[in-house]
Amino acid sequence: EGGLPPNAAVMSWRGEKGGIEAAKQNHKVVMSPTNYAYLDYNQGDPYIEPPIYASLRLNKTYQFDPVPAGVDPKMILGGQANLWTEQLPGIRSAQYMMWPRGFAIAESVWSPKEKKNWTDFVTRVEKQFERLDMAQTKYARTIYDPIITAKKGEGNEIIIEMKGEIDGLDIYYSFDETHPDNFYPKYTVPLTIPKDALNLKVVTYRRGKLMGRQIDLPIAELKKRAGVK
Repeated sequence: EGGLPPNAAVMSWRGEKGGIEAAKQNHKVVMSPTNYAYLDYNQGDPYIEPPIYASLRLNKTYQFDPVPAGVDPKMILGGQANLWTEQLPGIRSAQYMMWPRGFAIAESVWSPKEKKNWTDFVTRVEKQFERLDMAQTKYARTIYDPIITAKKGEGNEIIIEMKGEIDGLDIYYSFDETHPDNFYPKYTVPLTIPKDALNLKVVTYRRGKLMGRQIDLPIAELKKRAGVK
């Protein structure tokens, strides 16, 4: 915007467009797009995460490629993750936002794109969880939380869909105000909300072991997500 001196380098954070344009004008670029590299965004279900204006899950962070398509790699200095702290009250909050997404950014800037593998990455992240536990470092376990979406059906009913961010998770739920475990109904097909239900409560298990947090979503929140008043 407004032109650049010939020797200027650019850090591109408002998406990738600015970095691509700068590189094509022969400026060196550091790629730091909000949609992949802003680690101050919440990283699980926004209803139970810190009240931040945007979300960025680990899987999306892992898709970061610091060299956009159609750009000469020689013009890309590298990539950068940003952890702005105006909404973080302390170091434990900063740790929670950094890990494990910091691993995803590191692998994205240090490894060739063709070498990246999400399933293998998750396995290695879980080993890092053990190390972080030993170091008493706070981190997010949101990869074990299901992704819950709601949409309006043809008859104005609300249809709820759930999926795991990683493979191998079983999702169990309740609508009756009790706390679900792995003996409750298992999610297999999209759900509709029973009459008079107040909340959807969800947990995840893997091979009989509780993995994620219990997520309690009011029906009012699900209606909001579905665009139903």
